[in-house]
Amino acid sequence: MLGRLPYRKDLIAAVEDFCANHAIEMAVFSIIGSVTSATLGGYDQNQQVYVTFKKEEALEIVHCIGNVSLKDGKVAVHAHAVFADINGRTIGGHIFSETVVYAGEIYIQELLGKPLQREYDDTTGLLLWRL
Repeated sequence: MLGRLPYRKDLIAAVEDFCANHAIEMAVFSIIGSVTSATLGGYDQNQQVYVTFKKEEALEIVHCIGNVSLKDGKVAVHAHAVFADINGRTIGGHIFSETVVYAGEIYIQELLGKPLQREYDDTTGLLLWRL
């Protein structure tokens, strides 16, 4: 399925809304487009916390991939991306809110079967799929 993400909407919220509007509970997706700002991060494995940073500038989405599953009965979007500034310098990481869409097109492939659930993993401190 193909779609367009709304102008000035948070990227994660836009994917969540897209899934809700199409009754999607499990999927993989990719996004192309650009953002006006991005909040990204990486997981500090020693402290078991995400460390985030924000870029307040126009950025191209060079690559964005993610998945959709459930957490506490609600759609949970997990996405990583690489962004480039106007000079081609890149940054990347786990996408957090508030990452604001300027223009975005999504390709989302719904997956069939019982939706995967995210739950806390004692070993890593992450919310991982219960398999």
